[in-house]
Amino acid sequence: MPSLRHILSKIFPLGGIGGFLILLLLTSCYRDSSQEETHDALAIGDTLTQEQQDSISFYSKHHFTEGYNFEVYKDSISLLVQQPEEMISQMEIDTFAVYKNHHVVVGDIRILSQDSIDSVWVQLATDEGRWGWIHETELLPKVVPVDPISQAIMFFSDSHIIISLIIVMLIGIAYVMRHIYRRNAPIVHFRDISSFYPTLLCLIVAIAATFYASVQMFAPETWRHFYYHPTLNPFQVPLILSIFMASVWAMAIVFIAAVDDVKRNLPLLDAILYLSGMIGVCAINYIIFSITTLNYVGYPLLVAYCYFAIKRYYTVSRKHYICGNCGNRLSTKGKCPVCGFIND
Repeated sequence: MPSLRHILSKIFPLGGIGGFLILLLLTSCYRDSSQEETHDALAIGDTLTQEQQDSISFYSKHHFTEGYNFEVYKDSISLLVQQPEEMISQMEIDTFAVYKNHHVVVGDIRILSQDSIDSVWVQLATDEGRWGWIHETELLPKVVPVDPISQAIMFFSDSHIIISLIIVMLIGIAYVMRHIYRRNAPIVHFRDISSFYPTLLCLIVAIAATFYASVQMFAPETWRHFYYHPTLNPFQVPLILSIFMASVWAMAIVFIAAVDDVKRNLPLLDAILYLSGMIGVCAINYIIFSITTLNYVGYPLLVAYCYFAIKRYYTVSRKHYICGNCGNRLSTKGKCPVCGFIND
């Protein structure tokens, strides 16, 4: 049965995965004209009521509106039973708590300019049938959209979780690297196998991390809208997000191809150590480039890393020859390390 690498190289003649990436990035600029026409139709003010226009204006700035579903992410939120004006007027009020993991839906939004704390009030309906009001600035840090992609974004954006993951990852990487060097086992970029897919995967992770940080720096509202309305389709988002989403899909595809090649090139234990080391290198790339890009250092660092990784593969890891006796791949002509046959 042909391997995934051979299948991809036949489907995408421009270097297998490379051809797929080029095709995906070129087609990611596509915009659905029907969606654009719908948006233009909504922009015609004289066909909408003032309430509808206000709702659209709020949605464009805050990215959610009536009917949007949230899940309580923190310990609890406190909702006001009375109308917001009663609290502003310092009248006697009652509140009730909605606890973690409970769902709420936006029922109404009011703008009260006389409120010195926050002019935006949001009315929520709970999954227990109760209604209450809360300031937007108090609500948003404590809730997360119910979409699993949004929840994953929130999970990996939590500073405590990030620190914990970094500590666990560093311990794991140190343990794996110790075993790799004790066994003199292959590892990506250094004692690499002849497959380019592990190197390509590490490069894609570095590029994706750079784009991820770039979106947050230069297009924060675009990222915020994506957070509230996520999608896995790279053809339905702006170009910069389209490239990021394409890189995420490319990661999954290249990872499968890399695992396929590693299994064919290495014994089981060495393959497990190699894949563990490869995942560790990808994790380090993600952390380094997502952080350094925020200080603009990531851009020249990415160029230097791409140059190092590609040069390292083509000058050290790539094996141009095949043993005429056993078929083992060789970096240079001469004695085969597997069967001892002299290849001239």
